[in-house]
Amino acid sequence: MPHIRPVSDLRNNFSDISRTVHETAEPVFLTKNGYGDMVVMSIDAYERKLFEGEIYFKLKEAELEAKSTNKRHSHEEVFSDLKARIANKVEDDV
Repeated sequence: MPHIRPVSDLRNNFSDISRTVHETAEPVFLTKNGYGDMVVMSIDAYERKLFEGEIYFKLKEAELEAKSTNKRHSHEEVFSDLKARIANKVEDDV
């Protein structure tokens, strides 16, 4: 169930809204004159949403690439390439 509060609660009950977004990891929707106006969420929840969006975008990109070509990679090819990239990155950082 979404948490919906009037925008005036942001000023009058800030600590309660803060506690809600941190305890539930869900956003609080704020209304102004009965209409949606803002969304308040914790930084952790916001970063998680950004990360999920990035993963979704990359999966969609991979799906489109898979549809546009018949080339496929084996598990061994993918992981050996990944291990080589990590090793190169470690060497560059040292």
